[in-house]
Amino acid sequence: MAGISTHILNASLGKPAVGVTVKLFREVEQQYVLSDEQQTDADGRIKAFEFESFTQGNYQLIFEISDYFQSLNTESFYPRVCIDFKVLDIQQHYHVPLLISPFSYSTYRGS
Repeated sequence: MAGISTHILNASLGKPAVGVTVKLFREVEQQYVLSDEQQTDADGRIKAFEFESFTQGNYQLIFEISDYFQSLNTESFYPRVCIDFKVLDIQQHYHVPLLISPFSYSTYRGS
């Protein structure tokens, strides 16, 4: 199924990051426009973002992680993580996972 999904793993705990707000933006005329905003589920996932039409172009995911770490009573360095990526083939699925810890993060294109 084509589209965009994500999940977040707290690498320092080895557990999914539950209840993190994630915003999906799409670039339109050199400005990013909010397409959808959801929170991660009990498995740290957003299975499918909702948007009017899935088109080629530049997209951006913003993960609001500061509230998540505050809820754990854990000091962290990054208030949010912004991942820019491009969609070239709208027939493909784009899964963009995020691994977080209080002082680092990493990402990759998943499947």
